[in-house]
Amino acid sequence: MTTQQMKSVKQNTIDTVGGLFARYGLVIVIAGFGALKFTNYEAQGIYPLVSESPFMSWLYGIFSVYTFSVLLGVFEVAAAVLIAVKPWWPKASVFGSALAVLLFAATLSFLFTAPGVFDDSAGGLPLPSLSGGFLFKDVSLLGVSVWTLTDALRATRSTLAGSSQVHAG
Repeated sequence: MTTQQMKSVKQNTIDTVGGLFARYGLVIVIAGFGALKFTNYEAQGIYPLVSESPFMSWLYGIFSVYTFSVLLGVFEVAAAVLIAVKPWWPKASVFGSALAVLLFAATLSFLFTAPGVFDDSAGGLPLPSLSGGFLFKDVSLLGVSVWTLTDALRATRSTLAGSSQVHAG
């Protein structure tokens, strides 16, 4: 094996391990927060964010605070499961990753719509409050969701290309 081939194998191993940590770290975070949505504590915790959102506040006219939280939890847990099954079912993982992208984009909209996201006592500087800081983590989770989406799309194309070669032979 040449030095270039060894470097390539090493890089592929690093990429694979990094991808596993990114994918399943995302799965754990989404599933964990999704499971919390089944508690009244979390339902009350997201209420101030959702109720002030011009994009989502209308949902409380249809669902109770707890019911909306549970529905959100169902979507989050489903996204986590679908992202996790990528090695066996990449097409499902595409859907789960796309759902995660939508969920994190919606959550990030709270940075612009929820009161108290920035701490006014910081002398005019736009420093995040505790809730604002909590929302900022979703920027990276959105990025990882976009990565899992592209990774699943790539795997779907590879699967389709492989199956078309089998049928061509």
